[in-house]
Amino acid sequence: MGFIAIIGAGALGGAIAHKLAGRDRIAEVRLIDPEGRVAEGKALDIRQSSPIEAFSTRVTAATTFTAAVGADVVVLADEAASGKEHAGEAGLALLRELSRAGSTSPVVCAGAAQRDLIAKAVGELHLPRARVLGSAPAALESALRAMAGLLMDGSGVEICLRVVGVPPRAAVVAWEEATVSGQPLSSHLPPHAIAALNARIPVLWPPGPYALGSAAARVAEALVNGTRRRHSCFVSLDRGATRDAVAAMPVVLGRGGITHVLQPTLTRQEQTMLENAIEKGR
Repeated sequence: MGFIAIIGAGALGGAIAHKLAGRDRIAEVRLIDPEGRVAEGKALDIRQSSPIEAFSTRVTAATTFTAAVGADVVVLADEAASGKEHAGEAGLALLRELSRAGSTSPVVCAGAAQRDLIAKAVGELHLPRARVLGSAPAALESALRAMAGLLMDGSGVEICLRVVGVPPRAAVVAWEEATVSGQPLSSHLPPHAIAALNARIPVLWPPGPYALGSAAARVAEALVNGTRRRHSCFVSLDRGATRDAVAAMPVVLGRGGITHVLQPTLTRQEQTMLENAIEKGR
């Protein structure tokens, strides 16, 4: 029986584990952190909430990173000791250790500071682009949807919009295809309100652990079970010599990885902004 491994039992790792367990679509969630008592405590706490929330997902704990070998999906979160995301050279070393141990699982980088790690994982460790992605852009989308809902005195649940590019400074929102209850969002929000939302993107980044955790849980679950839903994720783009270009793009996810990277519907100005964001974000 398969499982999802979450490396890091910090606030983000705990939020992901709780969200995955509560959705009750995964057999086992394994929370891995060298701080074993923290990982075990959070796993126990989540298990003890299962009768109240009515889920049967097993939540377990481990202390060695190699406990992630064999997982359906590996999610990189944050360290319990420091609260820092697994990123930079330490994050790269962790992925190298997993690769040497035989792990071939898709990797979801759940944090907002892991975009460079995706580039290094593909460029230096030569992990397949389809197997390494970041879920943080979906959390930013959620924040924008919530803010747009407030401006309309409604709910962000009914809003659909797409964020591409390189958040926070070079994020591009595909306002041309944004909708609310199936209608163009632009028919409900005036241009100055949309401009105000664009201006708020830098302060919405990085999203908090609950938003990041919810986004990572949905993406990880899609990689296990497959889905027809599109997600906005950090992905490594095949751009010839600029192989390490990583940006947020809409993707279709299947069991084990990315099946398609999609092109959003953008105005000419938005498309130029996206191309510039990708080039500057390399």
